[in-house]
Amino acid sequence: MQTGPTALRMQIGARLRRLRERNGIGCAEAGKAIRASGSKISRLELGRHGFKERDVLDLLDLYGVGDAAERESLLELVREAKRPGWWTAYGEVVPSWFEQFLGLEQSATTIRNYEVQYVPGLLQTREYARAVIGLEHHDAHDGLDRRLTVRMNRQAILHRPVGAATLWAIIDEAALRRPIGGPATMRGQLAHLIDVAEHMHNVNVQVLPFSAGGHLALGGPITIMRFAQYELDDAVYLEQLTGARYPEGHEASRYQEIMDLLAIRAARPARTVDFLWELLKET
Repeated sequence: MQTGPTALRMQIGARLRRLRERNGIGCAEAGKAIRASGSKISRLELGRHGFKERDVLDLLDLYGVGDAAERESLLELVREAKRPGWWTAYGEVVPSWFEQFLGLEQSATTIRNYEVQYVPGLLQTREYARAVIGLEHHDAHDGLDRRLTVRMNRQAILHRPVGAATLWAIIDEAALRRPIGGPATMRGQLAHLIDVAEHMHNVNVQVLPFSAGGHLALGGPITIMRFAQYELDDAVYLEQLTGARYPEGHEASRYQEIMDLLAIRAARPARTVDFLWELLKET
């Protein structure tokens, strides 16, 4: 599996943070070593800023890392992280805040997702995705096909011959009953969800029925991504209308707990397939 540039930056940042903390050096002092601020060190360590080889070498000097092999391994990661992901070719329709998410998603080994408005993007049919994108970007029809291509290309992570990502999707019943694109489009989307749930071993689909009552995630979608690199924390992603948030620390842990509760309250995968068949007959 190829690791995307965002996850590589996170991996580099995590290694540098461990070295800094091991030496008892604060962010402000580390920032001075690379002619920057302590806040930039924080952004670098979180993988939210690109690395310069000169800065990494200066930090390694500050942290007392003299082993040539260790220094070179980190510099090689820096070089790899500079290679653009496939989505950069669609920069005119991919906002910067979403580009970071794409980098994380394409590098994740496991993705847990809760959706209340739409079927998750990784499980959308082309017709359903076109209808959703048309709603989201009704005033920008020129870029619709490019946005659609990005959404469809994202789904390749579930179909890799080696290292396919695992997806655990929890879909609110409201999203499945919301008529997007007309009856034919919805029937096609429901049939696709059934096919995925029955035949894709790396995808689990659960429906959260109305009968489950109110819950803490009514405010919007939640995505939690896990990576193969042991030193990387799970990334929690909360998408908003014109941006996104990445909760950290206690707040991120709270969203992990909420996702666990949603999985418990949602219908089991086998019952979900029955529910989808019943809904398909009604559509």
